[in-house]
Amino acid sequence: MLPTRPGEELEPGLRFSRSSTELGLRLTFLVEDEVEVHVEVNPIEDALKYAVRTNRLGLAYRTGGAERVEQQLGLRVCQTAARVIAGHEDRVLARLARDVDARVELEGTTRIREIRVSRILELAGTPDARFYTLSPYVGCLIGCRFCYAQSRLNPIRSLLHQPTLRWGSYVDVRVNAAEVLAEALRTLPRRPIKFCPIVSDPYQAVEQRAQVTRRCIEVLRDADDPPPSMVMTRSSLILRDFELIRETPRIWVGASIPTIDDEVRKHFEPRAASIPERLEMLRRFKSAGVKRCVIVQPMLPGDITALADALAEVVESVSIGVLRGEQGAEEDFADAAYAHCRDEAWQRDAALELKDALGERGVSVWLSELPPEVAGWRPSGSGS
Repeated sequence: MLPTRPGEELEPGLRFSRSSTELGLRLTFLVEDEVEVHVEVNPIEDALKYAVRTNRLGLAYRTGGAERVEQQLGLRVCQTAARVIAGHEDRVLARLARDVDARVELEGTTRIREIRVSRILELAGTPDARFYTLSPYVGCLIGCRFCYAQSRLNPIRSLLHQPTLRWGSYVDVRVNAAEVLAEALRTLPRRPIKFCPIVSDPYQAVEQRAQVTRRCIEVLRDADDPPPSMVMTRSSLILRDFELIRETPRIWVGASIPTIDDEVRKHFEPRAASIPERLEMLRRFKSAGVKRCVIVQPMLPGDITALADALAEVVESVSIGVLRGEQGAEEDFADAAYAHCRDEAWQRDAALELKDALGERGVSVWLSELPPEVAGWRPSGSGS
């Protein structure tokens, strides 16, 4: 039987749990009501790696970290999903081709498209640490060329017959995100919320006009006993909403700071706020009593000791990550001044050095998607 609703079985012990297009097309399955397996579905021409293929699609299962699954189990789930998909892919892909929405507003070489969504909170995390991601936008005009979001979004754009565009040149504006969020807060289980995962920056330039992020934070401020939320950005535009954020219960502000050297930042992140601007933004929120954190990813050249000193001044906790592929930044990393930092060993050693330096300064390092205080939150009266 074709699974049409969450909870239906493909075979005994294997249930279809949910689907998402937030980070590409992902199908989630529950094995024996215990183990989650995420299956990513991409056009075969865009699928760099896959466990099973149909005529037109490649299926891969997620591994690594908390989502690690045994190879045999992952292959079995992909094979079962592929058998169901194969009988319907031609019809569904033809329907997608007919439904292409070509309404795009051009601003110079930038493509800005307004869309409406029926869902804004995407379930994420592990079964024992669930949270929601919230993306007011898809696509990012800051456009850091090393960003691995483009590798997730390009295949789904291909499936939807949208043009292949350079990362940083397009953005979809989810114009009704605030209204959908308000309804979700009334009807869905209460869990922490993360703005954004990896598909955009909530305070990229288009937010100046569209104000979708601002309206979503207003919904959280005005909600009854809202869950904790975290807003991550590389932009100083967040300071426009300084008073709003200060009034919002349980909100965290986070910045991505991959180096202390602003010349390095200019090379890799030319459209992002300067490092001094990001640090000053965190100082202002600290003075207002707003919780803060920093994500350092990828590791970029710069004085590790100076970076640790600067972070210790503005936050109590940091997440550290390494480069996840060069993506569109091959030329950035090919520059003789920076070629060494593309090396996996250099990334690992720099991350360990920063971890030790932060520990010496009393700054905790966390590995999950959210700071422990946010990830561990449960509604009052909740037993889980």
